[in-house]
Formats: sequence, structure tokens, C-alpha cells
Amino acid sequence: MSANLELKKELVENIKAELKEAKSMIFVDYRGITVAEDTSMRKEFRENNVKYKVFKNRLLVRALNDLGYTDYDPKMFEGTTAIAYSEDEVAPARVFCKHAKDLDKMAVKFGIVNGKIMNQAQVEELSKIPSKDVLVAMLLGTLNAPVAAFARALNAIAEKQN
Repeated sequence: MSANLELKKELVENIKAELKEAKSMIFVDYRGITVAEDTSMRKEFRENNVKYKVFKNRLLVRALNDLGYTDYDPKMFEGTTAIAYSEDEVAPARVFCKHAKDLDKMAVKFGIVNGKIMNQAQVEELSKIPSKDVLVAMLLGTLNAPVAAFARALNAIAEKQN
């Protein structure tokens, strides 16, 4: 075997190792953005624990096929393709869709979330879900409200009796 083929096999194995633990993968067309715009987006990805990389399409397709993801349209890998992936289901979609809307240059091709293939519209809907921290705060606020109302009612009764 040639050294080039061995190198490609090794690259595919590295891609598979990185993507295996990802719960969410968003595939995007990044054509037309400037270096400054890309740097800004990459910074926000890092802040949200999202990895953002560009792989060769053929190597990426082979890695996805080896991982068992075969239900996508192969035409999605025409042109430039970058991938944002994370263990957080929502963060890659939220960060990318925010930047895509601001820049109006990039587009979501498709996504894979928890093993399910999602089209562009589904990824954009996913991006509208608040972050985990915000959801936890909303839940705690909802759980705290009845207890706080009960405490105020008891306090009002105690003040009336005095």
C-alpha cells in the first residue's frame, strides 16, 4: 500500500475518534466568509465547548459511513463543508445559526443530533432552544415560585394576627 493511502486511513480513523463522542454535528457551507468573521465564529464555538473543523469531504463521508450514518444525501457534500460538533446537543446549531443570520453568507447543509439526521429547517429550529444553563434556571424558577408564594401567604397570615 502506498504511504498516501495509509495516511488517509489514519485521517479517517482520527475523524471517527473525534466524532464518535459527539451528540450533535452540524454540517455547514462556509463559503464567502472573511478570516475575521471566521475567527469571531471560532472564538464563540470555543467558548461554548464546540469544535469547528474543516475536513476533506471524501474523508468525512468515509468516517460518517464507518460510524453508521448513511441516511444523508451525498449531494450535501458538494462544495465547501465544515463541521461543528459537541457533546451539547444544541450549542453547535445555536452558535452557527446566530452567525449565519448575522453574516448572511453561510448555510446549514444538515445535522446529526443523537444519531438522527436533521435537515436544514430542523437544525434552525434546534438553534432556537435556550442553552442548558438557561433551561435549568427556568426550571428552578418554576419550582421555586409556588414555595415562595406559600411563604408569602404564611407571612401575611402571621402579620394579620399580630
